[in-house]
Amino acid sequence: MIAVPQAMILAAGKGTRMGTLSDTLPKPLVPVHGVPLIDRILAHLWRAGCGPVVVNVHHLADQMESHLEKLIKSGDVLISDERAELLETGGGVKKALPLLGTDPFMVINSDALWVDGSMPTLLRLQKAFDPARMDVLLLLVPTGEALGYDGVGDFIPQGDPAAPEPLEFRGDAPSAPVMFGGIQIVKPGLYDDMPEGAWSNREIFRKAAAKGRLFGIRHTGHWMHVGTRDAIKAAEEKIDALRQER
Repeated sequence: MIAVPQAMILAAGKGTRMGTLSDTLPKPLVPVHGVPLIDRILAHLWRAGCGPVVVNVHHLADQMESHLEKLIKSGDVLISDERAELLETGGGVKKALPLLGTDPFMVINSDALWVDGSMPTLLRLQKAFDPARMDVLLLLVPTGEALGYDGVGDFIPQGDPAAPEPLEFRGDAPSAPVMFGGIQIVKPGLYDDMPEGAWSNREIFRKAAAKGRLFGIRHTGHWMHVGTRDAIKAAEEKIDALRQER
């Protein structure tokens, strides 16, 4: 297993699908059963031995920094400030590179909520990441099992579902069996020749795919996308159901 201690949480988005809730509350601070989304992600990262964690801020940035104040003061969280311009996922990572170092690092979307399988998900990703073969490793979720997801899938895997699989984009296909679950390990060199400003991390995925170096590993636990008010309720109901099964 290769250690991937550095990580970034993408927390700058406006969360417009949350409706009026996002006018006064940044989406990463939306609580699910009383626990803000970003706190749940940080707990996963601490358990996997990751840190310090970079968090980018833009929408209601002062609230974000106030919530994270103790962790910022302790050095456990580093802020990448996007107040001047929202840079989307790829541009946000590129801006944060000086804080992330020169080794592969993890990037996590702040609206991803997951329950681990038999092994912690972030450790599974680290164990599966092979820098000799991969530039990017994505967490994949079967499209039909992604709670709160209303898309048609992102990728067509080209290998053994039980192992890291090379990925092709869905392209013109009407649907794909898996979607990107909002967690990745990526090599920082992929960003070197990318532009400043706002652009999507999907451009990084395309660069890796063009060289046959985009891989994914399927999630073995439960996964929820918390992007709307209805999704909050659905996630809480799912968590309740899982607790009752134990």
